Amino acid sequence: MHTNEIVVGFDGSAQSRAALRFGVAQAGRMSGRVHVVTAYDYNWGAARFGGAEVLEETVRDRQEKLLAEAVEEVRPIAPDVPVTTAAILGEPAPVLLNAGRSAALTVVGNRGRGGFGSLLLGSVSQKVATHARHPVIVVRGTVDTATGPVVVGVDHTEHSDHTIGAAFEEAVRRDCPVIAIHAFTLPAAYGAMAMTVLPYKPADLRDAEAAALDRAIQPWRDKFPGVTVETLVAQGTAARVLVDVSSNAGLVVVGSRGHGGVAETLLGSVSLQVLHHSDCPVLVVHPHDPKE
Repeated sequence: MHTNEIVVGFDGSAQSRAALRFGVAQAGRMSGRVHVVTAYDYNWGAARFGGAEVLEETVRDRQEKLLAEAVEEVRPIAPDVPVTTAAILGEPAPVLLNAGRSAALTVVGNRGRGGFGSLLLGSVSQKVATHARHPVIVVRGTVDTATGPVVVGVDHTEHSDHTIGAAFEEAVRRDCPVIAIHAFTLPAAYGAMAMTVLPYKPADLRDAEAAALDRAIQPWRDKFPGVTVETLVAQGTAARVLVDVSSNAGLVVVGSRGHGGVAETLLGSVSLQVLHHSDCPVLVVHPHDPKE
């Protein structure tokens, strides 16, 4: 794995241009390099009548020119960051997944040219965020002015440590605080219509959740003593709480569950909802594979 390479998906859309700006700025924070990738296709029906190689070369040249112009536009963001480009024949999601296999990070926009305006997250972005084997950032919101803390959702699952660690690393790069959030809901038995009386008060449950959150965060406080940390325990669904907080955040960090299968099973419904509705960029952290 190239530990300092960032792969950015680009298709000429406004969202992909935002992703490129974000990727170059991120590479500056990581002392890394950027590899900008675009996928292209051409009219295979026309190619059957001859000139397939010429047609493909023409399309590829046009894409390479588009890439070169886009790179020149973003160079002032981080002039010292090396940037390379590639125009690759194929479908966007598989091309990006393959290009990002050896990268430290893949960055994509929330929608591309092929997306319907009514969709909050494009199919390519969702596929890449779901199936990549390394971290993916989906750029949402107004990236040029995205400032604020790094927000991380903590759910006490086996993969939560990877997510928390990624959030602290990002906070160091950005020189900003971390807000660690755990959301909880009251058992169905509690409430005005409850038929049973719970043996504890809601405040007791909140205190217990807060103590568990502090225990989960403490090793990372110790490892990164220079990072300011705020913990927040909120009643409600995790997705809603994270989306609400995202309006004042620079980045939201969520985890995934693994590889293979459908998006909601892999990412979890919380991560998927955050990807669709966050007001700022979202970092999806995938479980580490010891074989990679």
